[in-house]
Amino acid sequence: MLNTSIVTELLREGVWVVIRVCGPMLLLSMTVGILLAIFQAVTQIHEQTLSFIFKVTVVVLVLMAAGGWMMELLLDFAKSLFEAMRSI
Repeated sequence: MLNTSIVTELLREGVWVVIRVCGPMLLLSMTVGILLAIFQAVTQIHEQTLSFIFKVTVVVLVLMAAGGWMMELLLDFAKSLFEAMRSI
């Protein structure tokens, strides 16, 4: 029988992995968006594609810089899930 504490622990760990993987990209793209919004308000340039291009560039750079770490984190979580399924 599946214990609810095991499922709860796996869900908690899964949410924590998602936060750690997505956090850097979201925080940096949000920071770039805020800075570009301030820049656009000051210069009165209201081009929507400007912020999109910079945000996509930041996300790609973060993926290039930390993609290996993110993949390792996801693989470790997947391995722990398979080990938990094997022990049940």
